[in-house]
Amino acid sequence: MNNSRKSMSSMLEKLRLHSVLLALLMMALFGCQSISSPKEDALYHELGGTKGIEQIVDIFIYEIGENEVVVHHFEDTDIDRFREKQIEHLCVLSGGPCEYTGDDMIESHLGMNITETEFNSMTNSLITALDKAGVSLGARNRLLSILAAMRGEIIYR
Repeated sequence: MNNSRKSMSSMLEKLRLHSVLLALLMMALFGCQSISSPKEDALYHELGGTKGIEQIVDIFIYEIGENEVVVHHFEDTDIDRFREKQIEHLCVLSGGPCEYTGDDMIESHLGMNITETEFNSMTNSLITALDKAGVSLGARNRLLSILAAMRGEIIYR
């Protein structure tokens, strides 16, 4: 039974990694839209607008709290501010009518030395949040491709 759980966990991890890789491939093939000001708001609406993004972020914060690989990075975090900035950021990145008032990605992650493993683990937490919020696979992958473009601004800083 224990081997079965490990096998299932390994399979789920591979599926999530494949989702991330698919999003990166889509970004490479089709190019990524401007991160600072997307030209359309379709993704914003597919995420459920502000209410949907709030739900995604709330689930994401819970998932981070359960994620032993990354939770240590959030020990001294002002969770209310983190929530507010995550909502703003996802809103802007998805083409919504918001303004992002937080720090840029490099500044936000400076000194954290986030590894690829931790980045992937956070991505998996976000995928879980998107799934639990009922976001479609297409919308999820479009959002992940936008976020994947920021990878270099986040890891090993």
